[in-house]
Amino acid sequence: MKVRKNSSARNAAPVLVLLAALTGAAATAANAAVPEAQVNRLGNDLTPIGAERAGEGDIPEWTGGLSSVPSNVDYQPGEHLKDPFPSDPVRYTVTGANAAEYADILTAGQRAMLDLYDTYKLNVYQTRRTCAYPENVYQATKRNAAVGELVGGGNGVSKAIMGFPFPIPNNAYEIVWNHTLRYRSFKLTRQFAAAPMTPSGDYTLLKVQDEAIFWWSDPSKGSAEELNNNSIFYIANTIAPARAAGNVILVHEAMNAAVQPRQAWQYSPGTRRVRRAPNIAFDNPGVNTDGLSTADSFDGYNGSLERYDWTVKGKSPRLIAANAYATLNSSYEEFLTPRHVNQDRVRYELHRVWEIEANLRPETRHVYARRTLYLDEDSWQITGSALYDGRGEIWRVQEIQQAQAYQVPLCGYNAQIDYDLQASRYLAAGLQNEEPPVNFFADELDGDRYTPSAIRRMGAR
Repeated sequence: MKVRKNSSARNAAPVLVLLAALTGAAATAANAAVPEAQVNRLGNDLTPIGAERAGEGDIPEWTGGLSSVPSNVDYQPGEHLKDPFPSDPVRYTVTGANAAEYADILTAGQRAMLDLYDTYKLNVYQTRRTCAYPENVYQATKRNAAVGELVGGGNGVSKAIMGFPFPIPNNAYEIVWNHTLRYRSFKLTRQFAAAPMTPSGDYTLLKVQDEAIFWWSDPSKGSAEELNNNSIFYIANTIAPARAAGNVILVHEAMNAAVQPRQAWQYSPGTRRVRRAPNIAFDNPGVNTDGLSTADSFDGYNGSLERYDWTVKGKSPRLIAANAYATLNSSYEEFLTPRHVNQDRVRYELHRVWEIEANLRPETRHVYARRTLYLDEDSWQITGSALYDGRGEIWRVQEIQQAQAYQVPLCGYNAQIDYDLQASRYLAAGLQNEEPPVNFFADELDGDRYTPSAIRRMGAR
C-alpha cells in the first residue's frame, strides 16, 4: 500500500508562516515577539500547543486527542495503560527492499537501520493524533506564546511558565526548549529497566527507581523568575543487579545554564561517598548505558545547548513510533531481540515532525559532530535522532516510542532505544513493561529531599 501524501498550499500554509524565519540564518538564538494575531491562532487553526490542527494526506485533523480514559478501555488506577486501538491492522510495511518508495517519510536513522539490518522493518498503522494535555497547560501555553523569551544566548528561558514555552517558535532553540520543558506532570516517580544488548542478543537487565520534581510545572508559580534557576530536581537510584545496586545520582537542572550550569552529585556504594559529578553532562557516557549512549542523549536531548549551532530544517510528515501500547504490554523476553527490538511490537504512524539540525561549534568538543532531531508536532517530544561522528557518518540512531497517558492526560514515552551502528549493539532504556506503572501524581515528593545527604542515605540502605 502506497502512502498518500498531500503537499497542497492550503495544508502547508501554517508551516510556511514561520519557515522563512526558521531556516537558513535561523541558527541565531535571538527571539522576536510573537504578534497577537499569531498567538490567537492557538486553539483555532493551531492546536492549543502549536501543532497544525488540519489534516494532511494520511494525517488526520486533531480533534482533541485522548484527554481521559477511552470508553473502550477497562483501565483502573495503578494499572499499565491498555491499548485503545487493539484491532487496528497494519496498513503497510517498510523494509529494506521497498525503502526507496517511502524515502520521503523516513528519518535518516530509519534509512540507516533499513540499510544495515535485513530483519529491520516498520509496520505502519493508521495515524491516531491522541496527544492531549490538561486545560491549565493549554492556558499557560497561550500566555507563554506572548511573553516567553530566550535568555543566556539560548541557554535559558524567561517570563514563561508551565506548558510549552514557545508554541509558535521563532528558531530552533525555542523548539528544543519546547521539548525540554514539555509537560510531564509536576511530581513523578517511576521504576524502569535498561538492557544494554550484546550483538548476539544477550543482556543483563538493570533496574532503576527514579523521581523528579518538574519545577517548571509548579502550579503555584507565575513565571520562570520564581524558580530560583531550577527547572528539574531528579534522582535515579539503581536497584538491580546487585553489583550496580546503590549507585545514586542527583541532578539539579538549571533554568538558565548561562547563570548556573547543571549541578549533579553521585553516591557510589564502593566508596560510600557522595561526590560532585560534572561528568553527568554532554558527551560523557550515560549512567547505566554500558557506553552505548551519552549523558545528553537521555530523553533524546537534555541539558545546555551551548556546544552546537541549532537550525530548523523544516517540518514534514515522517514515520514515528507512536501510541506504543504494544511495547508497554510486551514481556522483556518478547521485546528484546538480537540486533534490534522486536519490530512486530512497535507501532509506526505518519506524523508531522520538526527536523532540527545541531552542528558542533568549532571552539567546542563533543563525540557527535552533528545531530539531527525529529520532534512530533503534537507533543514537542523528540521521537528520534541521527547522531553523526567526526567523519560525517551516522554512528548512533535513537528511537523514542511515545504513547498518550490518557489518565493524566499527557503524551509520554514507553521506551528509548539507542542503536550503535558501529558496534552492532543497542541499548533499550526507559522500559516499563514489567515494572510498576508510572506515578504521575507523586504529591509526597518534597524539594528538601533532593540533597547530597539524602542520596547518601538512599544508597547506603
